[in-house]
This record gives sequence, structure tokens and C-alpha cells, in this order.
Amino acid sequence: MEQYSIDAGLTPIARKAPSDTCVLVLLTSEELERGAVGSEADDILCHTPVARDAHVCKAESRRDCLCGTIVTPRRTKDGAPIAFGYLLTEKWAVLCDDTGTARSAVQHLQKGNPQRELGVGGFFCEFLEWLIAKDLHHLQKLEDDMDQMEEQILSGELDQFNPRMNTLRKEIIRWLRYYTQLDDMVCEFQENETALFRDSELQMLHMVEKRIGRLDSEAQTLREYSIQLRELFQAEIDIRQNRIMKILTIVTTVFLPLSLVVGWYGMNFINMPELTWRYGYPAIIVISVLIVALCLWIMKKKKFW
Repeated sequence: MEQYSIDAGLTPIARKAPSDTCVLVLLTSEELERGAVGSEADDILCHTPVARDAHVCKAESRRDCLCGTIVTPRRTKDGAPIAFGYLLTEKWAVLCDDTGTARSAVQHLQKGNPQRELGVGGFFCEFLEWLIAKDLHHLQKLEDDMDQMEEQILSGELDQFNPRMNTLRKEIIRWLRYYTQLDDMVCEFQENETALFRDSELQMLHMVEKRIGRLDSEAQTLREYSIQLRELFQAEIDIRQNRIMKILTIVTTVFLPLSLVVGWYGMNFINMPELTWRYGYPAIIVISVLIVALCLWIMKKKKFW
């Protein structure tokens, strides 16, 4: 569990914080469940959602606080989902985090502008900005992967397309769902029913909302791009099938007259002169070759291939 003074540029608090100081508390789900801050703050912490139970991004307005959860599509190197539980009051900001991501955010904000005076609302606005700051780079990486897949499709490399495309599609859907929920959460903040945000902080929330909207549009574009890739893949499959059908059609067309010749002379009637003719067999060979050549010439002239 760690405590920081928001008023003093997120400086760590080693002892009990003054009553007029805005305090940030970072703690894990386990610490939250056993009340690690102390009896003085337990009444506040009891309303903080646990990070391990978070499934969606949401905000709930209560009589004197805002609380909710944030679940990002990102994961740690160990594969653990990055999620937070939060609670905001006039003097307290509580973040429940089991991955250490919130600590990294605090360290980044400390380096950014340590002299800047923030309230609880201002800190949380900057935390949201930090949370989505690198999302555009990740979306760009997804687009680069899809560009590479498009080039492979056009070059005829169709192996493993469906598994890769399904993985990308699911990830894009996760990002779209994340931005939709995050936008709803920020809209709940902007209603400011608990009066936690000052006018300047409401402007910051508006900027965060606009940035989330742009990221949502980018993710929506990627989703449409994935649909186009599937259509391109299906078109390439259809072209391959058409080529196979064309070959089968040519073979069938060439051998159909030969099948007629075989069936005709396979009847073995007594009065068929070709059966007793000395040159009957070579004549049938020559006729068959001429039929094949004629069929191929006609198909070539009609640009069948």
C-alpha cells in the first residue's frame, strides 16, 4: 500500500496525511479486502471495487463519491489483465491495482510536471490521459499486421489466414468495447453529480472524451478493414476455385468427343467396316489426335486460358 499527496505533486506520504490534503492511495485487491490503510479510512475504502473482480469499465455515482472499475484490453508480460478499481471523493483518490500499472502511472505523472497543483479530479483526468496515451501506437501496429496480411493474400499466401484473422478480429472488438465503455464512464464523470470536478477539470474530461472518440473511430476503421480483408480472402479463394473449375471444364470438353468415339466403336457390330479394316486402329488414333488438337485450338482462340 502506498500513499501520495496529490496537492504536492504526488509526493509520497510516509506518515499520516494532514486533514486538508488530497491523498492518493494505491493498494492491491488483497490489501483492500483486509483494510490495509487503517480504521480512519476504512469507511471510504469499503466502497472501492476490487480490481480482481473487474470485468467492464463503469462509473457509479453515490452520495459523496464516485466509484467504479476500468478494464483495459492490455495484458502484462505474464498475461494478467490490466484492471483497476477506483474511488474518488473530495479528498481521497483510491486505486486498486494488482499489476503495478497504477504505480507506473504515478511515476510518469511525477516526472511530467511535479509542480502542477492538482485536485482529485485533475489527477484522475491525467491518469485517464496516461492510460490511453499509447493506444494509437498499438492500433497502428494492428493496422501494420493487417497490411502485411493483405500483401500475403495478394501474393497468394493464404495459409493460416483464418486463425490470424480471428485473433485480430477479437482483439479489435475488445478495443472497440473498451472505448465504448470508457466513453460512457467519462460522460458519467462530466455530469458531475457529486461536484468532484472543477470547471478546469471538466474541460480536461472533455478533451479526454474527444481523444477516446478519435481512438474509437480508429478502432472502427480497423474493424471495417478486417471485413474487407475477409472479403479479399474469399475473393482469392473464389479465383482459385474458378481456375480449378476451368481446368476441369477443359479436360471434360477435350475428352467428351473421345468418349463418344470410344462408345461408338465399342458397340462391336458385325457390319462395322472399321473393325476389320487394316488401318482402322491407326485411323482412330489420328482422328482422336485431331479432335484434341481442334478442341484446344478453339479454346485458345476463345481465350479460355
